[in-house]
Amino acid sequence: METLQRLTRRQLVTLQSVGSLATGERGVPLKRLARSLHVQPPTALAHITVLEGLGLVARSRGKTQLSRRGVTTLREYVRHHRVAETLFSEAGLSPEEACVAAREVDLAISHAMVEKVCAVENHPVRCPHGAPIDPCDLRPGTGSSGR
Repeated sequence: METLQRLTRRQLVTLQSVGSLATGERGVPLKRLARSLHVQPPTALAHITVLEGLGLVARSRGKTQLSRRGVTTLREYVRHHRVAETLFSEAGLSPEEACVAAREVDLAISHAMVEKVCAVENHPVRCPHGAPIDPCDLRPGTGSSGR
């Protein structure tokens, strides 16, 4: 099972929050992360502990930051979501509806399935909202960036 497929939606949101709140070499303190997630620190710590076990975050001196694998996983998630949105948009859903539908499957679909959908959709470069979709050859495990 791939890393994305092991994450719950809440763990993904926690990973995204760490990515957005941690600045440069400095990680995010647990209390600040918990506030951003609207949970108590022990709950945030439980999510961080799972993410740390998966190698997606690193903790040091009470602060958490993304690992290289965490950065890659977030990038993969964005690609999965945007490719799924494109598929649902092609099926006739509005961009907002496509986004909602994509959230229902974006953590469950494998990289191989995303690549198949991407090929069927003629390798779209933008999602229905106009955001860029990374090309296949820039994704981890499919070319220059390695896995």
